[in-house]
Formats: sequence, structure tokens, C-alpha cells
Amino acid sequence: MARPRKASPAPEIRVSARAAGRPTPLPPATLHITPWTLHSKQVLHRVHPQRYTGEQLNPGLKGNARFSPIRNAEGAAIPTLYAAVTFEAAAMETVFHDVSHAPGFKHYDKRKLEGQLHSELKVKRGLTLADLGSVALRTLGVPRKLLIDTEKDQYPATRLWAEAVHAQHPQIQGLSWISRQDDSARAVMLFGDRVPKGALQQVGDSRSLLHDEPCYLALLELAERIGVDIASAKEKK
Repeated sequence: MARPRKASPAPEIRVSARAAGRPTPLPPATLHITPWTLHSKQVLHRVHPQRYTGEQLNPGLKGNARFSPIRNAEGAAIPTLYAAVTFEAAAMETVFHDVSHAPGFKHYDKRKLEGQLHSELKVKRGLTLADLGSVALRTLGVPRKLLIDTEKDQYPATRLWAEAVHAQHPQIQGLSWISRQDDSARAVMLFGDRVPKGALQQVGDSRSLLHDEPCYLALLELAERIGVDIASAKEKK
């Protein structure tokens, strides 16, 4: 008697897409990208955990970001590095990424800043990235709202686009887009396996978001602009 065939589980992407009601489509077999140059001498701002140095890549083994962790065509993890062209954009994409749009002041637990650093990186060699700006996305075949402006439930699907760019375009060294959290600036994500050694050089020392006074004051100024009160539970009382 033949054994009943075990049903295959539904793909995670399709389940989350139905739940959200705004599915991110699968990338097509052929991606028509628009190259964007990250010029030499550009200074990038990176907010990162203190376990990494300013130039050190995230190994890409775990996490849940829009374009990482990702794997190459052979299934190996691709190291990545996220940054932005301004401190404000870097902070909005990391520290304040999940702050709600509710009116009035929102509380942010000061303790979350412990162990978070700000580093500045100077681009020493120009890098060629895939442009994910609104105009370029028309050629790519996906609207911004389904790739850049999605919520976290769509991240398994948006990561497939990053993997498709990496697989189909070996000359591309990362992605660049207008930050969802700060639409006045560009954010970038670099494919660590394609960034030449020495292409990025740290400028000065990494600064603690919490314990470096100028850095903390800059963060407080940004927090005030977006209606966030940074305080510990004790200070809140």
C-alpha cells in the first residue's frame, strides 16, 4: 500500500503576504537594474553594536532586516554593512526604526542605547550599487511601497530581491535607496563579498551613542524633532 504523500508547507512569503494584504512580489527571472555610484570621498554614517568595529561587516548569519541576512547562489551567507549618508538617517534606520507615528511624545528606553556606537566611514574607492530609488524601481518592476515601505512581515520577500540582485548582477556591490525613515537622505547596504579590502576607511574613533556627550546630544536633538522622549524607567518616574 502506497504511503500518503506528505503535503508541502506553504511558503512563508505567501502566508505573510496574505496576512498583510499587500504582498511583495517575487523578483522576476531577469532584473533590469539601474547602477548608482557611491563615489569616493563620500562619508557614510553607521550605527552598530559595539561587538563590531566601524568597518567590520555583519557576517549575515542571523537577523531580520529588509535586505539581510541573505545568501548567495551557492547558499553561503553574504556579509553585509548598512549605512547612510547622514547621522540622522543612520539613527532613524536603527535607533528609531520602530518608533510609532502616534501623535505626541513617545517614550524610548535609554538603556537600549547601551553598547550602540556611531562610526564614520570614508569611501576610498567608488562602489557600484543597484539604485532602488522611486524612478529606478519602475525599471526594476516593483513599486516603492512593496519593497522599501513594507512592514516586517514582508522582509522574507524583500530579502529575495536583494539575493536576486546579487545573483544576477555580479558587478553590483550593494543596494542604495531613499531611506524610509528619513526621506531626505540615502541609505546603503553593501555586499561584503564584493567590497574590496580598503574601500572603506574609518574616520576617527567610534562614539558611544549613550556615553559620548556630543553624540548623545545629537541623538537627543533628533529625538525631539520626531517626538521621542529618551529616558530610563527611573528618569521617567
